[in-house]
Amino acid sequence: MITADQLDRAVADPVGLITDLVADAEKELDMETIRAVVTAVAGGRAKSRSLAKALAIRPADLTDGRSPAPRAIGDLLIELRKAGTSAIAPPTCAKCGKKLRTLQREDRDWYCSVCGQERAECTACGNVRRIGFRDRQGLPRCKMCPDADDRDPVTVVHELITTLNPDADRDVRAQALRRTAPHRPTCRQRIVWALEENPRLLTGDGYLAPHRAILNFIDLLHEVGVTGIVRPACPRCHRVVRVDKPLDGQRVCRNCIAKSRIEECVRCGAQREPATCDAQGRPLCPNCLIRDPANRETCTVCGESRMVSCRTAEGPVCPNCRPLPILLCSICGRTAPCMLAKLTDLPCCGGCDRRPAHCIVCGRLRGIHSGPADAPVCGPCTTPDAEHWRPCPTCGQAERLHTPGPCPRCTLKQRLHELLVTGTGSIPPKLRSLYEALADTERAGTAMRWLSNGIISTVLSDLGSGRRPLTHESLDELPEGKVVEHIRSILVATGALPKRDEQMVRLERHVKDLVTSHTTVEGRKILHQYATWHLLRRLRRRSRGKETPHNQLQVTRQHLRAAVYLLNWLAGRNLTLATCRQADLERWMTSDDVRHRQEAGHFVRWALSRKIARDLTFPAERWTGPSQPMDDEARWHTARRLLHDDPLKPEDRLAGLLLLLYAQWPAAISRLTANHIEETDGAVRIRLGAVPVELPVPVVELALHQVEARRSHAVLGRTDSPWLFPGGQPGRPISAWAMRERLRKLGIRLTEARSTALFQLATELPAAVIARTLGIDITVAVKWQRTAAGDWGAYAAEISRRTTIKD
Repeated sequence: MITADQLDRAVADPVGLITDLVADAEKELDMETIRAVVTAVAGGRAKSRSLAKALAIRPADLTDGRSPAPRAIGDLLIELRKAGTSAIAPPTCAKCGKKLRTLQREDRDWYCSVCGQERAECTACGNVRRIGFRDRQGLPRCKMCPDADDRDPVTVVHELITTLNPDADRDVRAQALRRTAPHRPTCRQRIVWALEENPRLLTGDGYLAPHRAILNFIDLLHEVGVTGIVRPACPRCHRVVRVDKPLDGQRVCRNCIAKSRIEECVRCGAQREPATCDAQGRPLCPNCLIRDPANRETCTVCGESRMVSCRTAEGPVCPNCRPLPILLCSICGRTAPCMLAKLTDLPCCGGCDRRPAHCIVCGRLRGIHSGPADAPVCGPCTTPDAEHWRPCPTCGQAERLHTPGPCPRCTLKQRLHELLVTGTGSIPPKLRSLYEALADTERAGTAMRWLSNGIISTVLSDLGSGRRPLTHESLDELPEGKVVEHIRSILVATGALPKRDEQMVRLERHVKDLVTSHTTVEGRKILHQYATWHLLRRLRRRSRGKETPHNQLQVTRQHLRAAVYLLNWLAGRNLTLATCRQADLERWMTSDDVRHRQEAGHFVRWALSRKIARDLTFPAERWTGPSQPMDDEARWHTARRLLHDDPLKPEDRLAGLLLLLYAQWPAAISRLTANHIEETDGAVRIRLGAVPVELPVPVVELALHQVEARRSHAVLGRTDSPWLFPGGQPGRPISAWAMRERLRKLGIRLTEARSTALFQLATELPAAVIARTLGIDITVAVKWQRTAAGDWGAYAAEISRRTTIKD
């Protein structure tokens, strides 16, 4: 009797349950061998579960070898006997009891080769014998009475096709017939008999073919161009597709056979062809099958519990982590992980998979399916086959429509019009550019999913109807989050809203929150003065109306947090800056919970200069050189890998080389534009500072490729981006955080690599040259040069002295 634990284990660990049941019956064979045999026989998830459940219900099948039982149990018994078991019984014939080394099956019973053969009355001699053949009418015959036909099948087929096409080549027809059934002459004979009986099978009535091989023969004749041969259409949907599924005396397509099997899913209620049945035998649709938690396994790559896409030697792999072969993409020519396109059977990388572009044949913006990147061809122009494409009832363009109704782009336009239209039935002029940008987006399905978000549709509807003004201030009233910021970026990119420094706005909001979070009135007043009239004022003066650099924002936030931590510590001890003494300050500096001590010194020195504090000293710490060890050999090893490792993304390789060779922070790399790459007089230069730097040849190839191939990752509201490394929001570069993460994934230690590069450059170049070419401050360049013991001032003085003596 099967227990509840065994039933659960048959689903969760079927191979382990079968192995334990076999080990209980067989004591001599080791567990590793048993598991290897079970794994080889059990096969996939469904087969292994049914085998485990059958053995759990009746474990005696392992020791008596009797049927009725599933075929998989008989196969397991045979393989276990081959592995050397003694207690495991071989399968036995249900009629004669003979022990079997191979078995034949009828329903759930096993038979030997003698008992398992079908016996019937021979149509020719009338004796009840084993069926050896079937004649042209399909009636049984014994081996002694074959339906002899001495004619050559090729000759008969040649005569039949000659009536349709007298010019057809006999050798072509013979080759097609041999390819239909290469090792089965009796099958070729049956094809000839069927065509003789009904020659119209070759001219469009192939859906009445009694044998599937006739359809294969018709397809082969059609492929080699034999005129007069007509591929049969499905008698139900009338599409010219493969019809090989028998239904009511006809052969129909796969879609029609699926529609004939439609049942209501017991879980979701969908009317679909069942994929399987539950424990009670009730139908389950494919979606419920793959979403069932019992059918999910832990992916060996990401560690998440997901549906299994494939199995490797290490274990199951989910669809997101499925390994793809490294091939040459047929569209962009890049060597990358690729899939085979369904229409062309050619490799296509993830970046080119249905990437929209203007087709060179029809001129419409469609998904690319073939052709090189500079001459793309859409799907309908690649394979203009009616079985793949249907015209949209709204726009008339050929699309792969899976449901009745308009195509995704027409559905998107209709939804946008509903959201943005005013009471007069028109779209406001300021939102017209937004409508056009979203309606013409490359991926209409992605835009529809974006619009299905509740807050997005609400905001756009309010902006269109006028219930919410089209201003930055009205969007600031909404709850903070990525969704609102993405809406704002799309409105700015499409010209509906003016540009503004979002980094500075976020900083001002952050300052307000930190100031109001302090407990004392005096502390809030001091924080407001420090943040507004010192930190933010200095930051605006440095930015000079341009967008605030990311590193300066980070420094400002750290200084403000340090001031908050110090004031909170003082307030917890009933102290203020005015009553704080040096002993109190040193006690905080040496405490275990001190945070941002160096930045807090900046705050204390500011308070002393404003007479807010007195009798305190907090000297600034001088930079004495890099604090981490530098490994120039590792830096050059990583640089060589980025130069020659083609499978890596070219944009990641270029960004990594800019850090390793030119000591550029990720924040500075992310702000580069295509105009920073200059090509003049046969040389390619990059402008990192006031003076451009000439790039070496290997880096030139990556830089020029990035300028040409750069694409914004923004799907919605995409515009022509000037940035060398475009980001996920329209009109915005990649963020400094995202650039840091991409470089870390390359194995680059950012601070150590930049320090090593600067140290090496400081030993070879004067500080003025470093400052002008790399875009760093001259004082920073001088400090690095002194640290590297490369004081070029003495060298300049020596050159001046030599010149004076010579004169």
